[in-house]
Amino acid sequence: MEEVSLNSEPLSEDECNESVMERDFAITECGGQKGSTLRNKELVPPFVGMEFDFYDDVYNYYNCYAKELGFGIRVKSSWCREKNKEKYAAVICCSREGFKKKRETNRLRPETRTGCPAMIRVKLMDSKKWKVMEVSLEHNHLITPASVLFYKSHKSTGVGTKRKPLLDSEVELQANKLLQTFGLDVWNQENSSFDDRDALWFLDQDVQLKIREGDAKHISNFFCRMQLMKPNFFYLMDLNNGGNLRNVFWADPRSRAAYHYFGDVVAVDTTYLANKYEIPLVAFVGVNHHGQYVLLGCGLVVGETVESYFWLFKAWATCMLGRAPSVIVTDHCRAMRRAIDAVFPRTHNHISLWHITQKFPDKLKELCEYESIKSSFDKAVYDSLRVNDFETAWGDMIQRYGIGNNEWIQMLYEDRERWVPAYSKDVFLAGMSTTQRNGSMHAFFDGFVNRQTSLKEFLDKYELFLQKKLQKESRADFESMHFIPVLKTKCCFESQLSKVYTNDIFKKFQFEVEEMFSCFNTTQVHVDGLINVYVVKERAESEGGRRDIRDYEVLYIAAKVEVHCICNLFNFKGYLCRHALTVLNHNGVVEIPLQYILPRWRKDFKHMHIPDYESNNFDAKLQWCENLYKRAIQVLDEGIRSQEHYKVALQSLEELLDKVRHL
Repeated sequence: MEEVSLNSEPLSEDECNESVMERDFAITECGGQKGSTLRNKELVPPFVGMEFDFYDDVYNYYNCYAKELGFGIRVKSSWCREKNKEKYAAVICCSREGFKKKRETNRLRPETRTGCPAMIRVKLMDSKKWKVMEVSLEHNHLITPASVLFYKSHKSTGVGTKRKPLLDSEVELQANKLLQTFGLDVWNQENSSFDDRDALWFLDQDVQLKIREGDAKHISNFFCRMQLMKPNFFYLMDLNNGGNLRNVFWADPRSRAAYHYFGDVVAVDTTYLANKYEIPLVAFVGVNHHGQYVLLGCGLVVGETVESYFWLFKAWATCMLGRAPSVIVTDHCRAMRRAIDAVFPRTHNHISLWHITQKFPDKLKELCEYESIKSSFDKAVYDSLRVNDFETAWGDMIQRYGIGNNEWIQMLYEDRERWVPAYSKDVFLAGMSTTQRNGSMHAFFDGFVNRQTSLKEFLDKYELFLQKKLQKESRADFESMHFIPVLKTKCCFESQLSKVYTNDIFKKFQFEVEEMFSCFNTTQVHVDGLINVYVVKERAESEGGRRDIRDYEVLYIAAKVEVHCICNLFNFKGYLCRHALTVLNHNGVVEIPLQYILPRWRKDFKHMHIPDYESNNFDAKLQWCENLYKRAIQVLDEGIRSQEHYKVALQSLEELLDKVRHL
């Protein structure tokens, strides 16, 4: 009998899930004893002798088992009888089995196969049962449930399936399926602003990255080059159904190491995407112990959509081993906010005040009283120390200029708790958001990327740019370690922190010490138990260069040496303000308490700090890798300080490696 090998056309995930829900898998062990009926959530690993009633049951079972573990599948081979085309044997394998044939093509076809041996071989027996004849469970690559979205066998719709408009209930169901695929909770429509249009973006499999012809090849070459140079280089590519690039993410080893130190507050820079640059670039940016911006990852995305940002944040979270930042600072983008709420539900999304002020002319410049409106806006935002002050000033602005129906103004007010300083007093921002009129946050790649910069040019110069940033940080490390700043006052606070803070952060704190002389008439106005309430008067600079007298309320607990100023500079910037320093000095405190000296601003921070992350979501080996990696980064940081440090570190590592190998 001649055997004919045919390409299989397995069921889609929707059909698979339907089969799982409506029909049990009839599994029979060797020896003919009927096994227990299993539902999807109780799947056991495949074993020789398992029996199924139908071939579809075999495929559905193995596909659901693969989804549960975190890998994709495909049919390697299937055999049909020549006369009636009845299928009687098949091999279903891991989607990364074998290797792709090399073809001459301009389209990017990244190598995704690793020769993985995982598979099952099944055969139709005389009893008309499908029996598992051979099983291999071992994979030669990392498998994780978080990655199942990227395998074709788990897609919501198959290739060639025409997508029909979805009903409201179907939209919610499909959105929840996507979230559950990533291990997230289902979407609660009552507690979110997620709508049908956002859900449809989740389902669009046809859009592709807007890049020039040949750029896909440049991306592939860049990733290959970086991985050869830096084994810990990380990247992910999102392909649409046609095999074209849709979204891309990458992070070099220095970015991954920097996140371990400075991942508490992260800004997402979309300047190049929102302003329609040649490169649809998104950058994750942190701030180091010198107050310098450091790169924590890069991405190219197809657009400012919920789906693109959802994929990007999931890729970034995977790269950083699931550790979420405390705060993410973004521009005023609703799609990004929804993606952040889904991927990092416990992370505070703070809207950059600087981005809002940059949009002010575009949104309101057509109004005849624009300049007066802008002045009232600034006073309401910057001069309001309390929530009630802001609400009153904002209401007066709306009523005076009749702009209550302006959509942008309404949207700003709805989101006020995410950007107004008076509402953000409990959020530590590490200086990443503007709270003063002369502050700003620039795009990370400014001076390196302009509107006409091509993707190839950017990738070619990427490593050179980061090297310059690293040299700047290394120089600041050296100067902070070897040069003590010049003191400008006789204040003990200045002398104390000149030995602790990095030079750049100390200069900012030093300015607050100098400005203590603009504060006067420190008066205790109230006592509430252990809390002493002071009012500090300050001659503050205002419009026109004149100095107005402003009152700042400061709370002080003598027993705990705790101080809190209503201006809340400590949470915004990470060091005490002039008003709090004045009250400490008034009460005879000669040293700033340790709780107000943040470790992240110390000159020895990277040498003393070992992050301690929760590891409940990872297995033991991954946690071992994480712990070893943190220690290795410290050795690296010490080893590059000088040639002598390098020699000692290298020799020690070689001795350690030899010792571990002989255990």
